[in-house]
Amino acid sequence: MMDGAVNINTAGSVAPLRNVLLLNALIARVQNRDFDLPGLACFFGPSGYGKTKAATWNAQETRAYWVEVKSTWSRKKFAEMILRSMGITPGRTIGDMVEQIGDQLSKSGRPLLIDEADLVAKDGMIGIIRDIYESSQGTVILIGEENLPQTLRRWERVHNRMLDWVAAQPADLREVDLLARMKCPGLEIEREVMQHVLEVSQARARRIVVNLRQIAEWALTNNTTVITPVEAKKITFFSGEAPSPRRGV
Repeated sequence: MMDGAVNINTAGSVAPLRNVLLLNALIARVQNRDFDLPGLACFFGPSGYGKTKAATWNAQETRAYWVEVKSTWSRKKFAEMILRSMGITPGRTIGDMVEQIGDQLSKSGRPLLIDEADLVAKDGMIGIIRDIYESSQGTVILIGEENLPQTLRRWERVHNRMLDWVAAQPADLREVDLLARMKCPGLEIEREVMQHVLEVSQARARRIVVNLRQIAEWALTNNTTVITPVEAKKITFFSGEAPSPRRGV
């Protein structure tokens, strides 16, 4: 193996990434809190940091109920989708559904993860989250973008029920290596190339995966199993910047 290279000959099992573990620790901290402490918490960070991946992994690991909010959802649709994630037939009114959700959280002891929570951080919608928490005293984790904590300051009755605020972290070189083992099995990628992938991807997990896929496809096309800085110069990496306007078009 070349000096300074990282051998990734087998895909193997990969340890969870840092943000997966951060969210997992947050869920455990809220679930195991003292009885007189609040049960809301917030996991926030920029787009592409892998928050949704962390949420889906933790939903399975902790048996949490999980919903990913859509921009078109009404208050009623939001409550309905939480109940569907619980396997419960929604009641007729929003009030009925909130009671159903609260009752299920209370009886099951399972967490509720609300992804893309920025979309419910608005008048009317945020009241449903407060009511769900108040009726269950359960564990409710809001997952959203970097400014979500500041947005929530508008609603004191929600903001002051937060037990903790945890910021998602940018990826590091160790995580590029872990992702490479998954996305580029059988390849040997020099550490300098992985560092370049980290930098051009702006340490965003989603973009790192895209660029590792670029490496895998280039290696397959060019029938090679070793990626050095020389080969990397021939690969098109995506930085997230929009293409420049074409001249004469």
